[in-house]
Amino acid sequence: MIKVGILGAAGYTGGELIRLLLNHPEAEIVFANSESNAGNLVSDVHEGLIGETDLKFTDQMPFEDVDVLFFCFGHGKSEAFLKEHTIPENVKIIDLAQDFRIKGNHDYVYGLPEINKEEITKAQHVANPGCFATCIQVALLPAAHLNLLKEDVAVNAITGSTGAGQKPSATTHFSWRNNNLSIYKPFQHQHLAEIRQSLKQTQGYLDADIDFIPYRGDFARGIFCTAVIKTKVPIEDIIAAYKDFYKDTAFTHYSDKSLDLKQVVNTNKALVHVEKYGEKLLVTSCIDNLLKGAVGQAVQNMNIMFGIDETAGLRLKASAF
Repeated sequence: MIKVGILGAAGYTGGELIRLLLNHPEAEIVFANSESNAGNLVSDVHEGLIGETDLKFTDQMPFEDVDVLFFCFGHGKSEAFLKEHTIPENVKIIDLAQDFRIKGNHDYVYGLPEINKEEITKAQHVANPGCFATCIQVALLPAAHLNLLKEDVAVNAITGSTGAGQKPSATTHFSWRNNNLSIYKPFQHQHLAEIRQSLKQTQGYLDADIDFIPYRGDFARGIFCTAVIKTKVPIEDIIAAYKDFYKDTAFTHYSDKSLDLKQVVNTNKALVHVEKYGEKLLVTSCIDNLLKGAVGQAVQNMNIMFGIDETAGLRLKASAF
């Protein structure tokens, strides 16, 4: 059994991670750390787990007892935590924050299995991709592989309220979010850097802008993305290339039909579909922001790192009705 420690276990991602690992055939949660909830039952905070576990939160961090640590911190806290604590060299780390996603003076592998599976297999430390970043990348990576990203790409994507985290804010309050729609951080979202990094890795260069407009949606979970690419390449060739690019991926699938968000909610799947209107290629993609966009992908990365079935603990049913 893979021995697991979770840091920052009381938030949305922590709760989803615990839910997955409780049902994982080859993993065991050793500790779920939360200083503010130490001593409380996990199911008192993550109430969907009532009847499934007697696990309690702890303020202890017995690193020597685990094989892998999941960092479920807010952005910017992982790097600071590592400066203040010593993690045994044999313990693998999967960081869900953005601290190590951009290549630099560190050994973290960017954890997008669709393009980096071989590197993840050998990694000691993995930086889990962002939720918007995952959804947009799976939409655009096959196009980059075809060398289609030569002009600016228009991207719109809408996310559920859980993408903002569990701590309430003005834009997550029900009375504000309900029956409402808004944009935020247009053209400057923090995930753009990692998106560009992967597209450049795949295409070999990236001179075009990714003009990304993020939306806050009136629903709890999921991301739905549309991207428009200008190209003269025939649609039959593009569809064939998309299917080929994802033919061996465990969770990303090309769909011949138009997509619905409910096809992926509560799953680790990413779905992609393309259509062509004149010289404009419309790409749609969708994921669950908490699963393929966060802890589902993190567990997928854990499975790859430990050489077990990539889909272990992730055979989930979509909330289609």
